[in-house]
Amino acid sequence: MRISPFPSSSAAFGARRAALLGALAGTAWLAAAGAGAASALPAPAGPLADISIVERASGRVLPVYRHRGEYWVAGRPGANYAIRVRNNTPGRILGVISVDGLNVLTGRSAAARPDDGYVFDGGESSDIEGWRKSLDKVAAFYFAESDMSYASRTGRPQDVGVIGVALFREKPPAVVYESAPGAGDGSAAAAEAAVPAAPRQAEKSGARAAPAPAPSLGTGHGAIEVSHVSTTRFDSATRRPEQLVRIRYDSFDNLLARGVIPRPRPSPAPRGPRAFPGDGFVPDPPAY
Repeated sequence: MRISPFPSSSAAFGARRAALLGALAGTAWLAAAGAGAASALPAPAGPLADISIVERASGRVLPVYRHRGEYWVAGRPGANYAIRVRNNTPGRILGVISVDGLNVLTGRSAAARPDDGYVFDGGESSDIEGWRKSLDKVAAFYFAESDMSYASRTGRPQDVGVIGVALFREKPPAVVYESAPGAGDGSAAAAEAAVPAAPRQAEKSGARAAPAPAPSLGTGHGAIEVSHVSTTRFDSATRRPEQLVRIRYDSFDNLLARGVIPRPRPSPAPRGPRAFPGDGFVPDPPAY
């Protein structure tokens, strides 16, 4: 299915809210949404979209940390968040979005195929704010302890702690030529062969992180909110994503313990009084 977004009534993020995912083959949902640390994750060689994670209460874009080949953000337990997608192209793109290994539209195990996803208009920035419950409602995303995540509570805890976005460009409309019968077959075959099949990955997986000292974070099934979407048809140019982004997340303390976030150097202790700070004889006091 593919879904298309409607303008949001809230100006909190300057973004549009998610639209609905369709059930037709070749259709998609239209969405509303938007190392050292960075605020978004661009892919090399001109990304289709920039992806960022936004804490909804403050509107703050969470800093992104790169560690051992992976991207991380630090979530605040209990905080609602959104996945912001900003389309950098003039045409429509499809974003298939997964949280904790589950498709955010259907709740099923996510696959990087051009099926159940959100469609973003050219230049659009939209926030995906929750698990899609209907064309008009979502259950808000929030950072929860892993055993309270939606994936764990539905018996699928193995991929808790990761957000994924697979992006597809729309197939251009077919050009009709007036020619002899059968001539169009070769043109169509040549056009299909010209479509690149290999996706560009935003980053590669790194080494497995050391166990965290506290319960790790997952994404909960939060309060039901109004979020209008509508179905739309979308024919992708490829069956494999042109851009694939993977963002892992955990609490700030756990990322500090893992070494993802560097520990700050301790400040030097403030200078205390010294008995012998200098040498010399007693000077005269100021005149008075």
